[in-house]
Amino acid sequence: MTGVVLETLSWRKLSVLGTCLLIALVVFFLIGGLIAPAPSHVLSILGTKCIDRGRHAHKKQWFIPRGGPESCQSLSSFDDPKVALEQISPNQIVFSFWIPGPKGGKQLDMSRWFQNVIAVLQLEIAYDENHPMSDDPTLEMEVKLGYRDMEDGPSDWKLLAESVVSRKLGCTIEEEQKKPQNHYKCNILPFFELGSCHYDYYLVNIRIPVHEHKSTNLGIGKLQDIWLFAISQTGGFTKVWLSLKTVMFLLLLPCLVWFWHRIMLLERGPNLLERTLFSLGIALSTLNLPLEWLTLWLNMPFMLLLSDIRQGVFYAVLLSFWLIFVGEHMIDQVDRNRVSTYWKHLAAVGFGCLMLFVFEMCERGVQLKNPFFSIWATKIGTNLALGSVILAGIAACLYFIFLCYMIFKVFRTISVKKTVLPHMSTSRRKYYQGLIYRFKFLMLATLVCAALTVIFFIISQVSEGQWKWGEESQALEYTSAFFTGVYGMWNVYVFGLLCLYAPSHKTKQIIDDMTDNSLEEEVQLTQIPSDSSQLSSFLKKVAHD
Repeated sequence: MTGVVLETLSWRKLSVLGTCLLIALVVFFLIGGLIAPAPSHVLSILGTKCIDRGRHAHKKQWFIPRGGPESCQSLSSFDDPKVALEQISPNQIVFSFWIPGPKGGKQLDMSRWFQNVIAVLQLEIAYDENHPMSDDPTLEMEVKLGYRDMEDGPSDWKLLAESVVSRKLGCTIEEEQKKPQNHYKCNILPFFELGSCHYDYYLVNIRIPVHEHKSTNLGIGKLQDIWLFAISQTGGFTKVWLSLKTVMFLLLLPCLVWFWHRIMLLERGPNLLERTLFSLGIALSTLNLPLEWLTLWLNMPFMLLLSDIRQGVFYAVLLSFWLIFVGEHMIDQVDRNRVSTYWKHLAAVGFGCLMLFVFEMCERGVQLKNPFFSIWATKIGTNLALGSVILAGIAACLYFIFLCYMIFKVFRTISVKKTVLPHMSTSRRKYYQGLIYRFKFLMLATLVCAALTVIFFIISQVSEGQWKWGEESQALEYTSAFFTGVYGMWNVYVFGLLCLYAPSHKTKQIIDDMTDNSLEEEVQLTQIPSDSSQLSSFLKKVAHD
């Protein structure tokens, strides 16, 4: 009969394997802390106030903030005497943004290593008694997003998307601050999101039309300037990240094939734990697959959505695996090796992941067609989005508490059953004590992995929405070391489980100074059965005897 490698591997080989995995985990953290830069960076661009002399006659015209003869006629401020002298109306003003902005007198360009672009707006609104702000103001904008590459002409901008969007303003001012030179304190507004950063330059034109008969933009106060913040992944972090994914994909895939090959050599079929572990390996390999390399040559605006879906599938399989992994080691649980035993737990995990998928499709799915769409644009959408983030965090914490409870039950049961060990022979007692120590260490490693995964999930959810619900100063940061470390932990953990829970073709027998009849009984009891719950089955049998 065969057991798993964890039960038959010598202490020396097990120590070598554990040391190698620990070193690999430390290396992941060091790569993120010493080599990789910050995961994301922010470009701050002040909008240029261009004058539309055509008075809406040229709807297809692009207003370019800089570029020599192609530059638009601009205003330094709305207090410029030119405004009153030429009777320039608000409907003739176009806020123009060239992404990225210049630096050191040189025009920068976007890089495909940036992967994606998320843009938000910050409005500067001055207090003015002649232009009061209503109680619940709504900003309506006519927006256009264009692009061009370096080899294109200075005015050869191509339309990427256009829309009429509305955003709720969240502006406040203290009573004692209500003076003409003071400004409202306004929240950041979500603007657009691109799933890829394929072009060298992006151009944004924003009109804020005023129509008295429609009551459009009448209660937004005295708008002075608009800042655009473009957030994208840093190119240096992308290079490190894709390199790690490529290496881990090439390492984990052969290990996964080897694990399944060992199972196929057995006379029996794979049990539930082996099937679930194999599914976890497939989910992680799918997550490791470095499809992002293709974005360096192809325009793949769906890549951000695809990455989130792959991440969600991995979360679902990982959470399900932990429930089955701990449940299959429950000593007093009679009904094993059946997925129906865990249907309540798995249904809860599946429902939670399904809700996150629906939320993801409601925003990023629509953004594939209209990048200006945002579920955060309305109060109902904002409350729904915030509620989903909060519920997801609460659900993750409750899951971890439940997992801790399951592991505690396993440890408590083992402690009770372990009282039979002193009645065994010395060889058998040492052998099963070693199995118990190995099993407990693996459970503790699972608990640590679960804790870091829950922390990573919550931080990722908060970090993703930090630019969409509040001020820039409230942004929550996480380091590259934690990002690469948790990713490395997943790979090290799954790699270790595939190695340790692969079927072993060695049969361990304990021989001591017993009589022939006792020796025969010893050999029968110490032959490792074909399933991975040999330790628990043995303890139950001895306790019954």
